[in-house]
Amino acid sequence: MFRGRFEHSIDGKGRVSIPAKFRETLKREYGSDELIVTIFDSCLVAYPFAEWQIFEEKMKDFSQLKKEAKSFLRYFYSGAMECAIDDHGRILIPPQFRDHANLNKEIVFLGVMNRFEIWNKDVWEKEFATYKETFDEISEGIAERMGL
Repeated sequence: MFRGRFEHSIDGKGRVSIPAKFRETLKREYGSDELIVTIFDSCLVAYPFAEWQIFEEKMKDFSQLKKEAKSFLRYFYSGAMECAIDDHGRILIPPQFRDHANLNKEIVFLGVMNRFEIWNKDVWEKEFATYKETFDEISEGIAERMGL
C-alpha cells in the first residue's frame, strides 16, 4: 500500500522522481515498476499496472449505455497512459498532464492505498485545508458506514 506525503520538484522537461518509498512498494508488492497515469480531479493518479488491471475488470461491469458511465470512461481512460520509471527513479509527465494538474515546480505525492496522486503543491495545500475543516464530520459518517 502507498502511504504518506512527499514533496518533490518537477524539472522543465516534465521529469519527476517517484518517492523512494513508493518505488520500494512497487517492487515489493507488485514486482514491477510499471505505472498507468491518468487525470483525476485536480491532480494525476498513478496505478501500479496490476491495480489498473483490477480496476479495468471492475469497469467492464459498468453499463456502457448509461450516460454517466460513458462520460466517466471517456474522461478517465482517454487520459490514461503507461509511464515507465527510468534508471534514475523518474517518470516523464507529458505537457497535457502537467497543464491539467498545474504541475510547474513544486509538487506533492500522496499515497492513497493502492495508488498514489500527484498534485501541484499550492493546490494540494488548499485542498488539504478544506479537508481538515470537514474531517471530523466526514470521519463520523465513514465510521457509521463501517460499523465502528
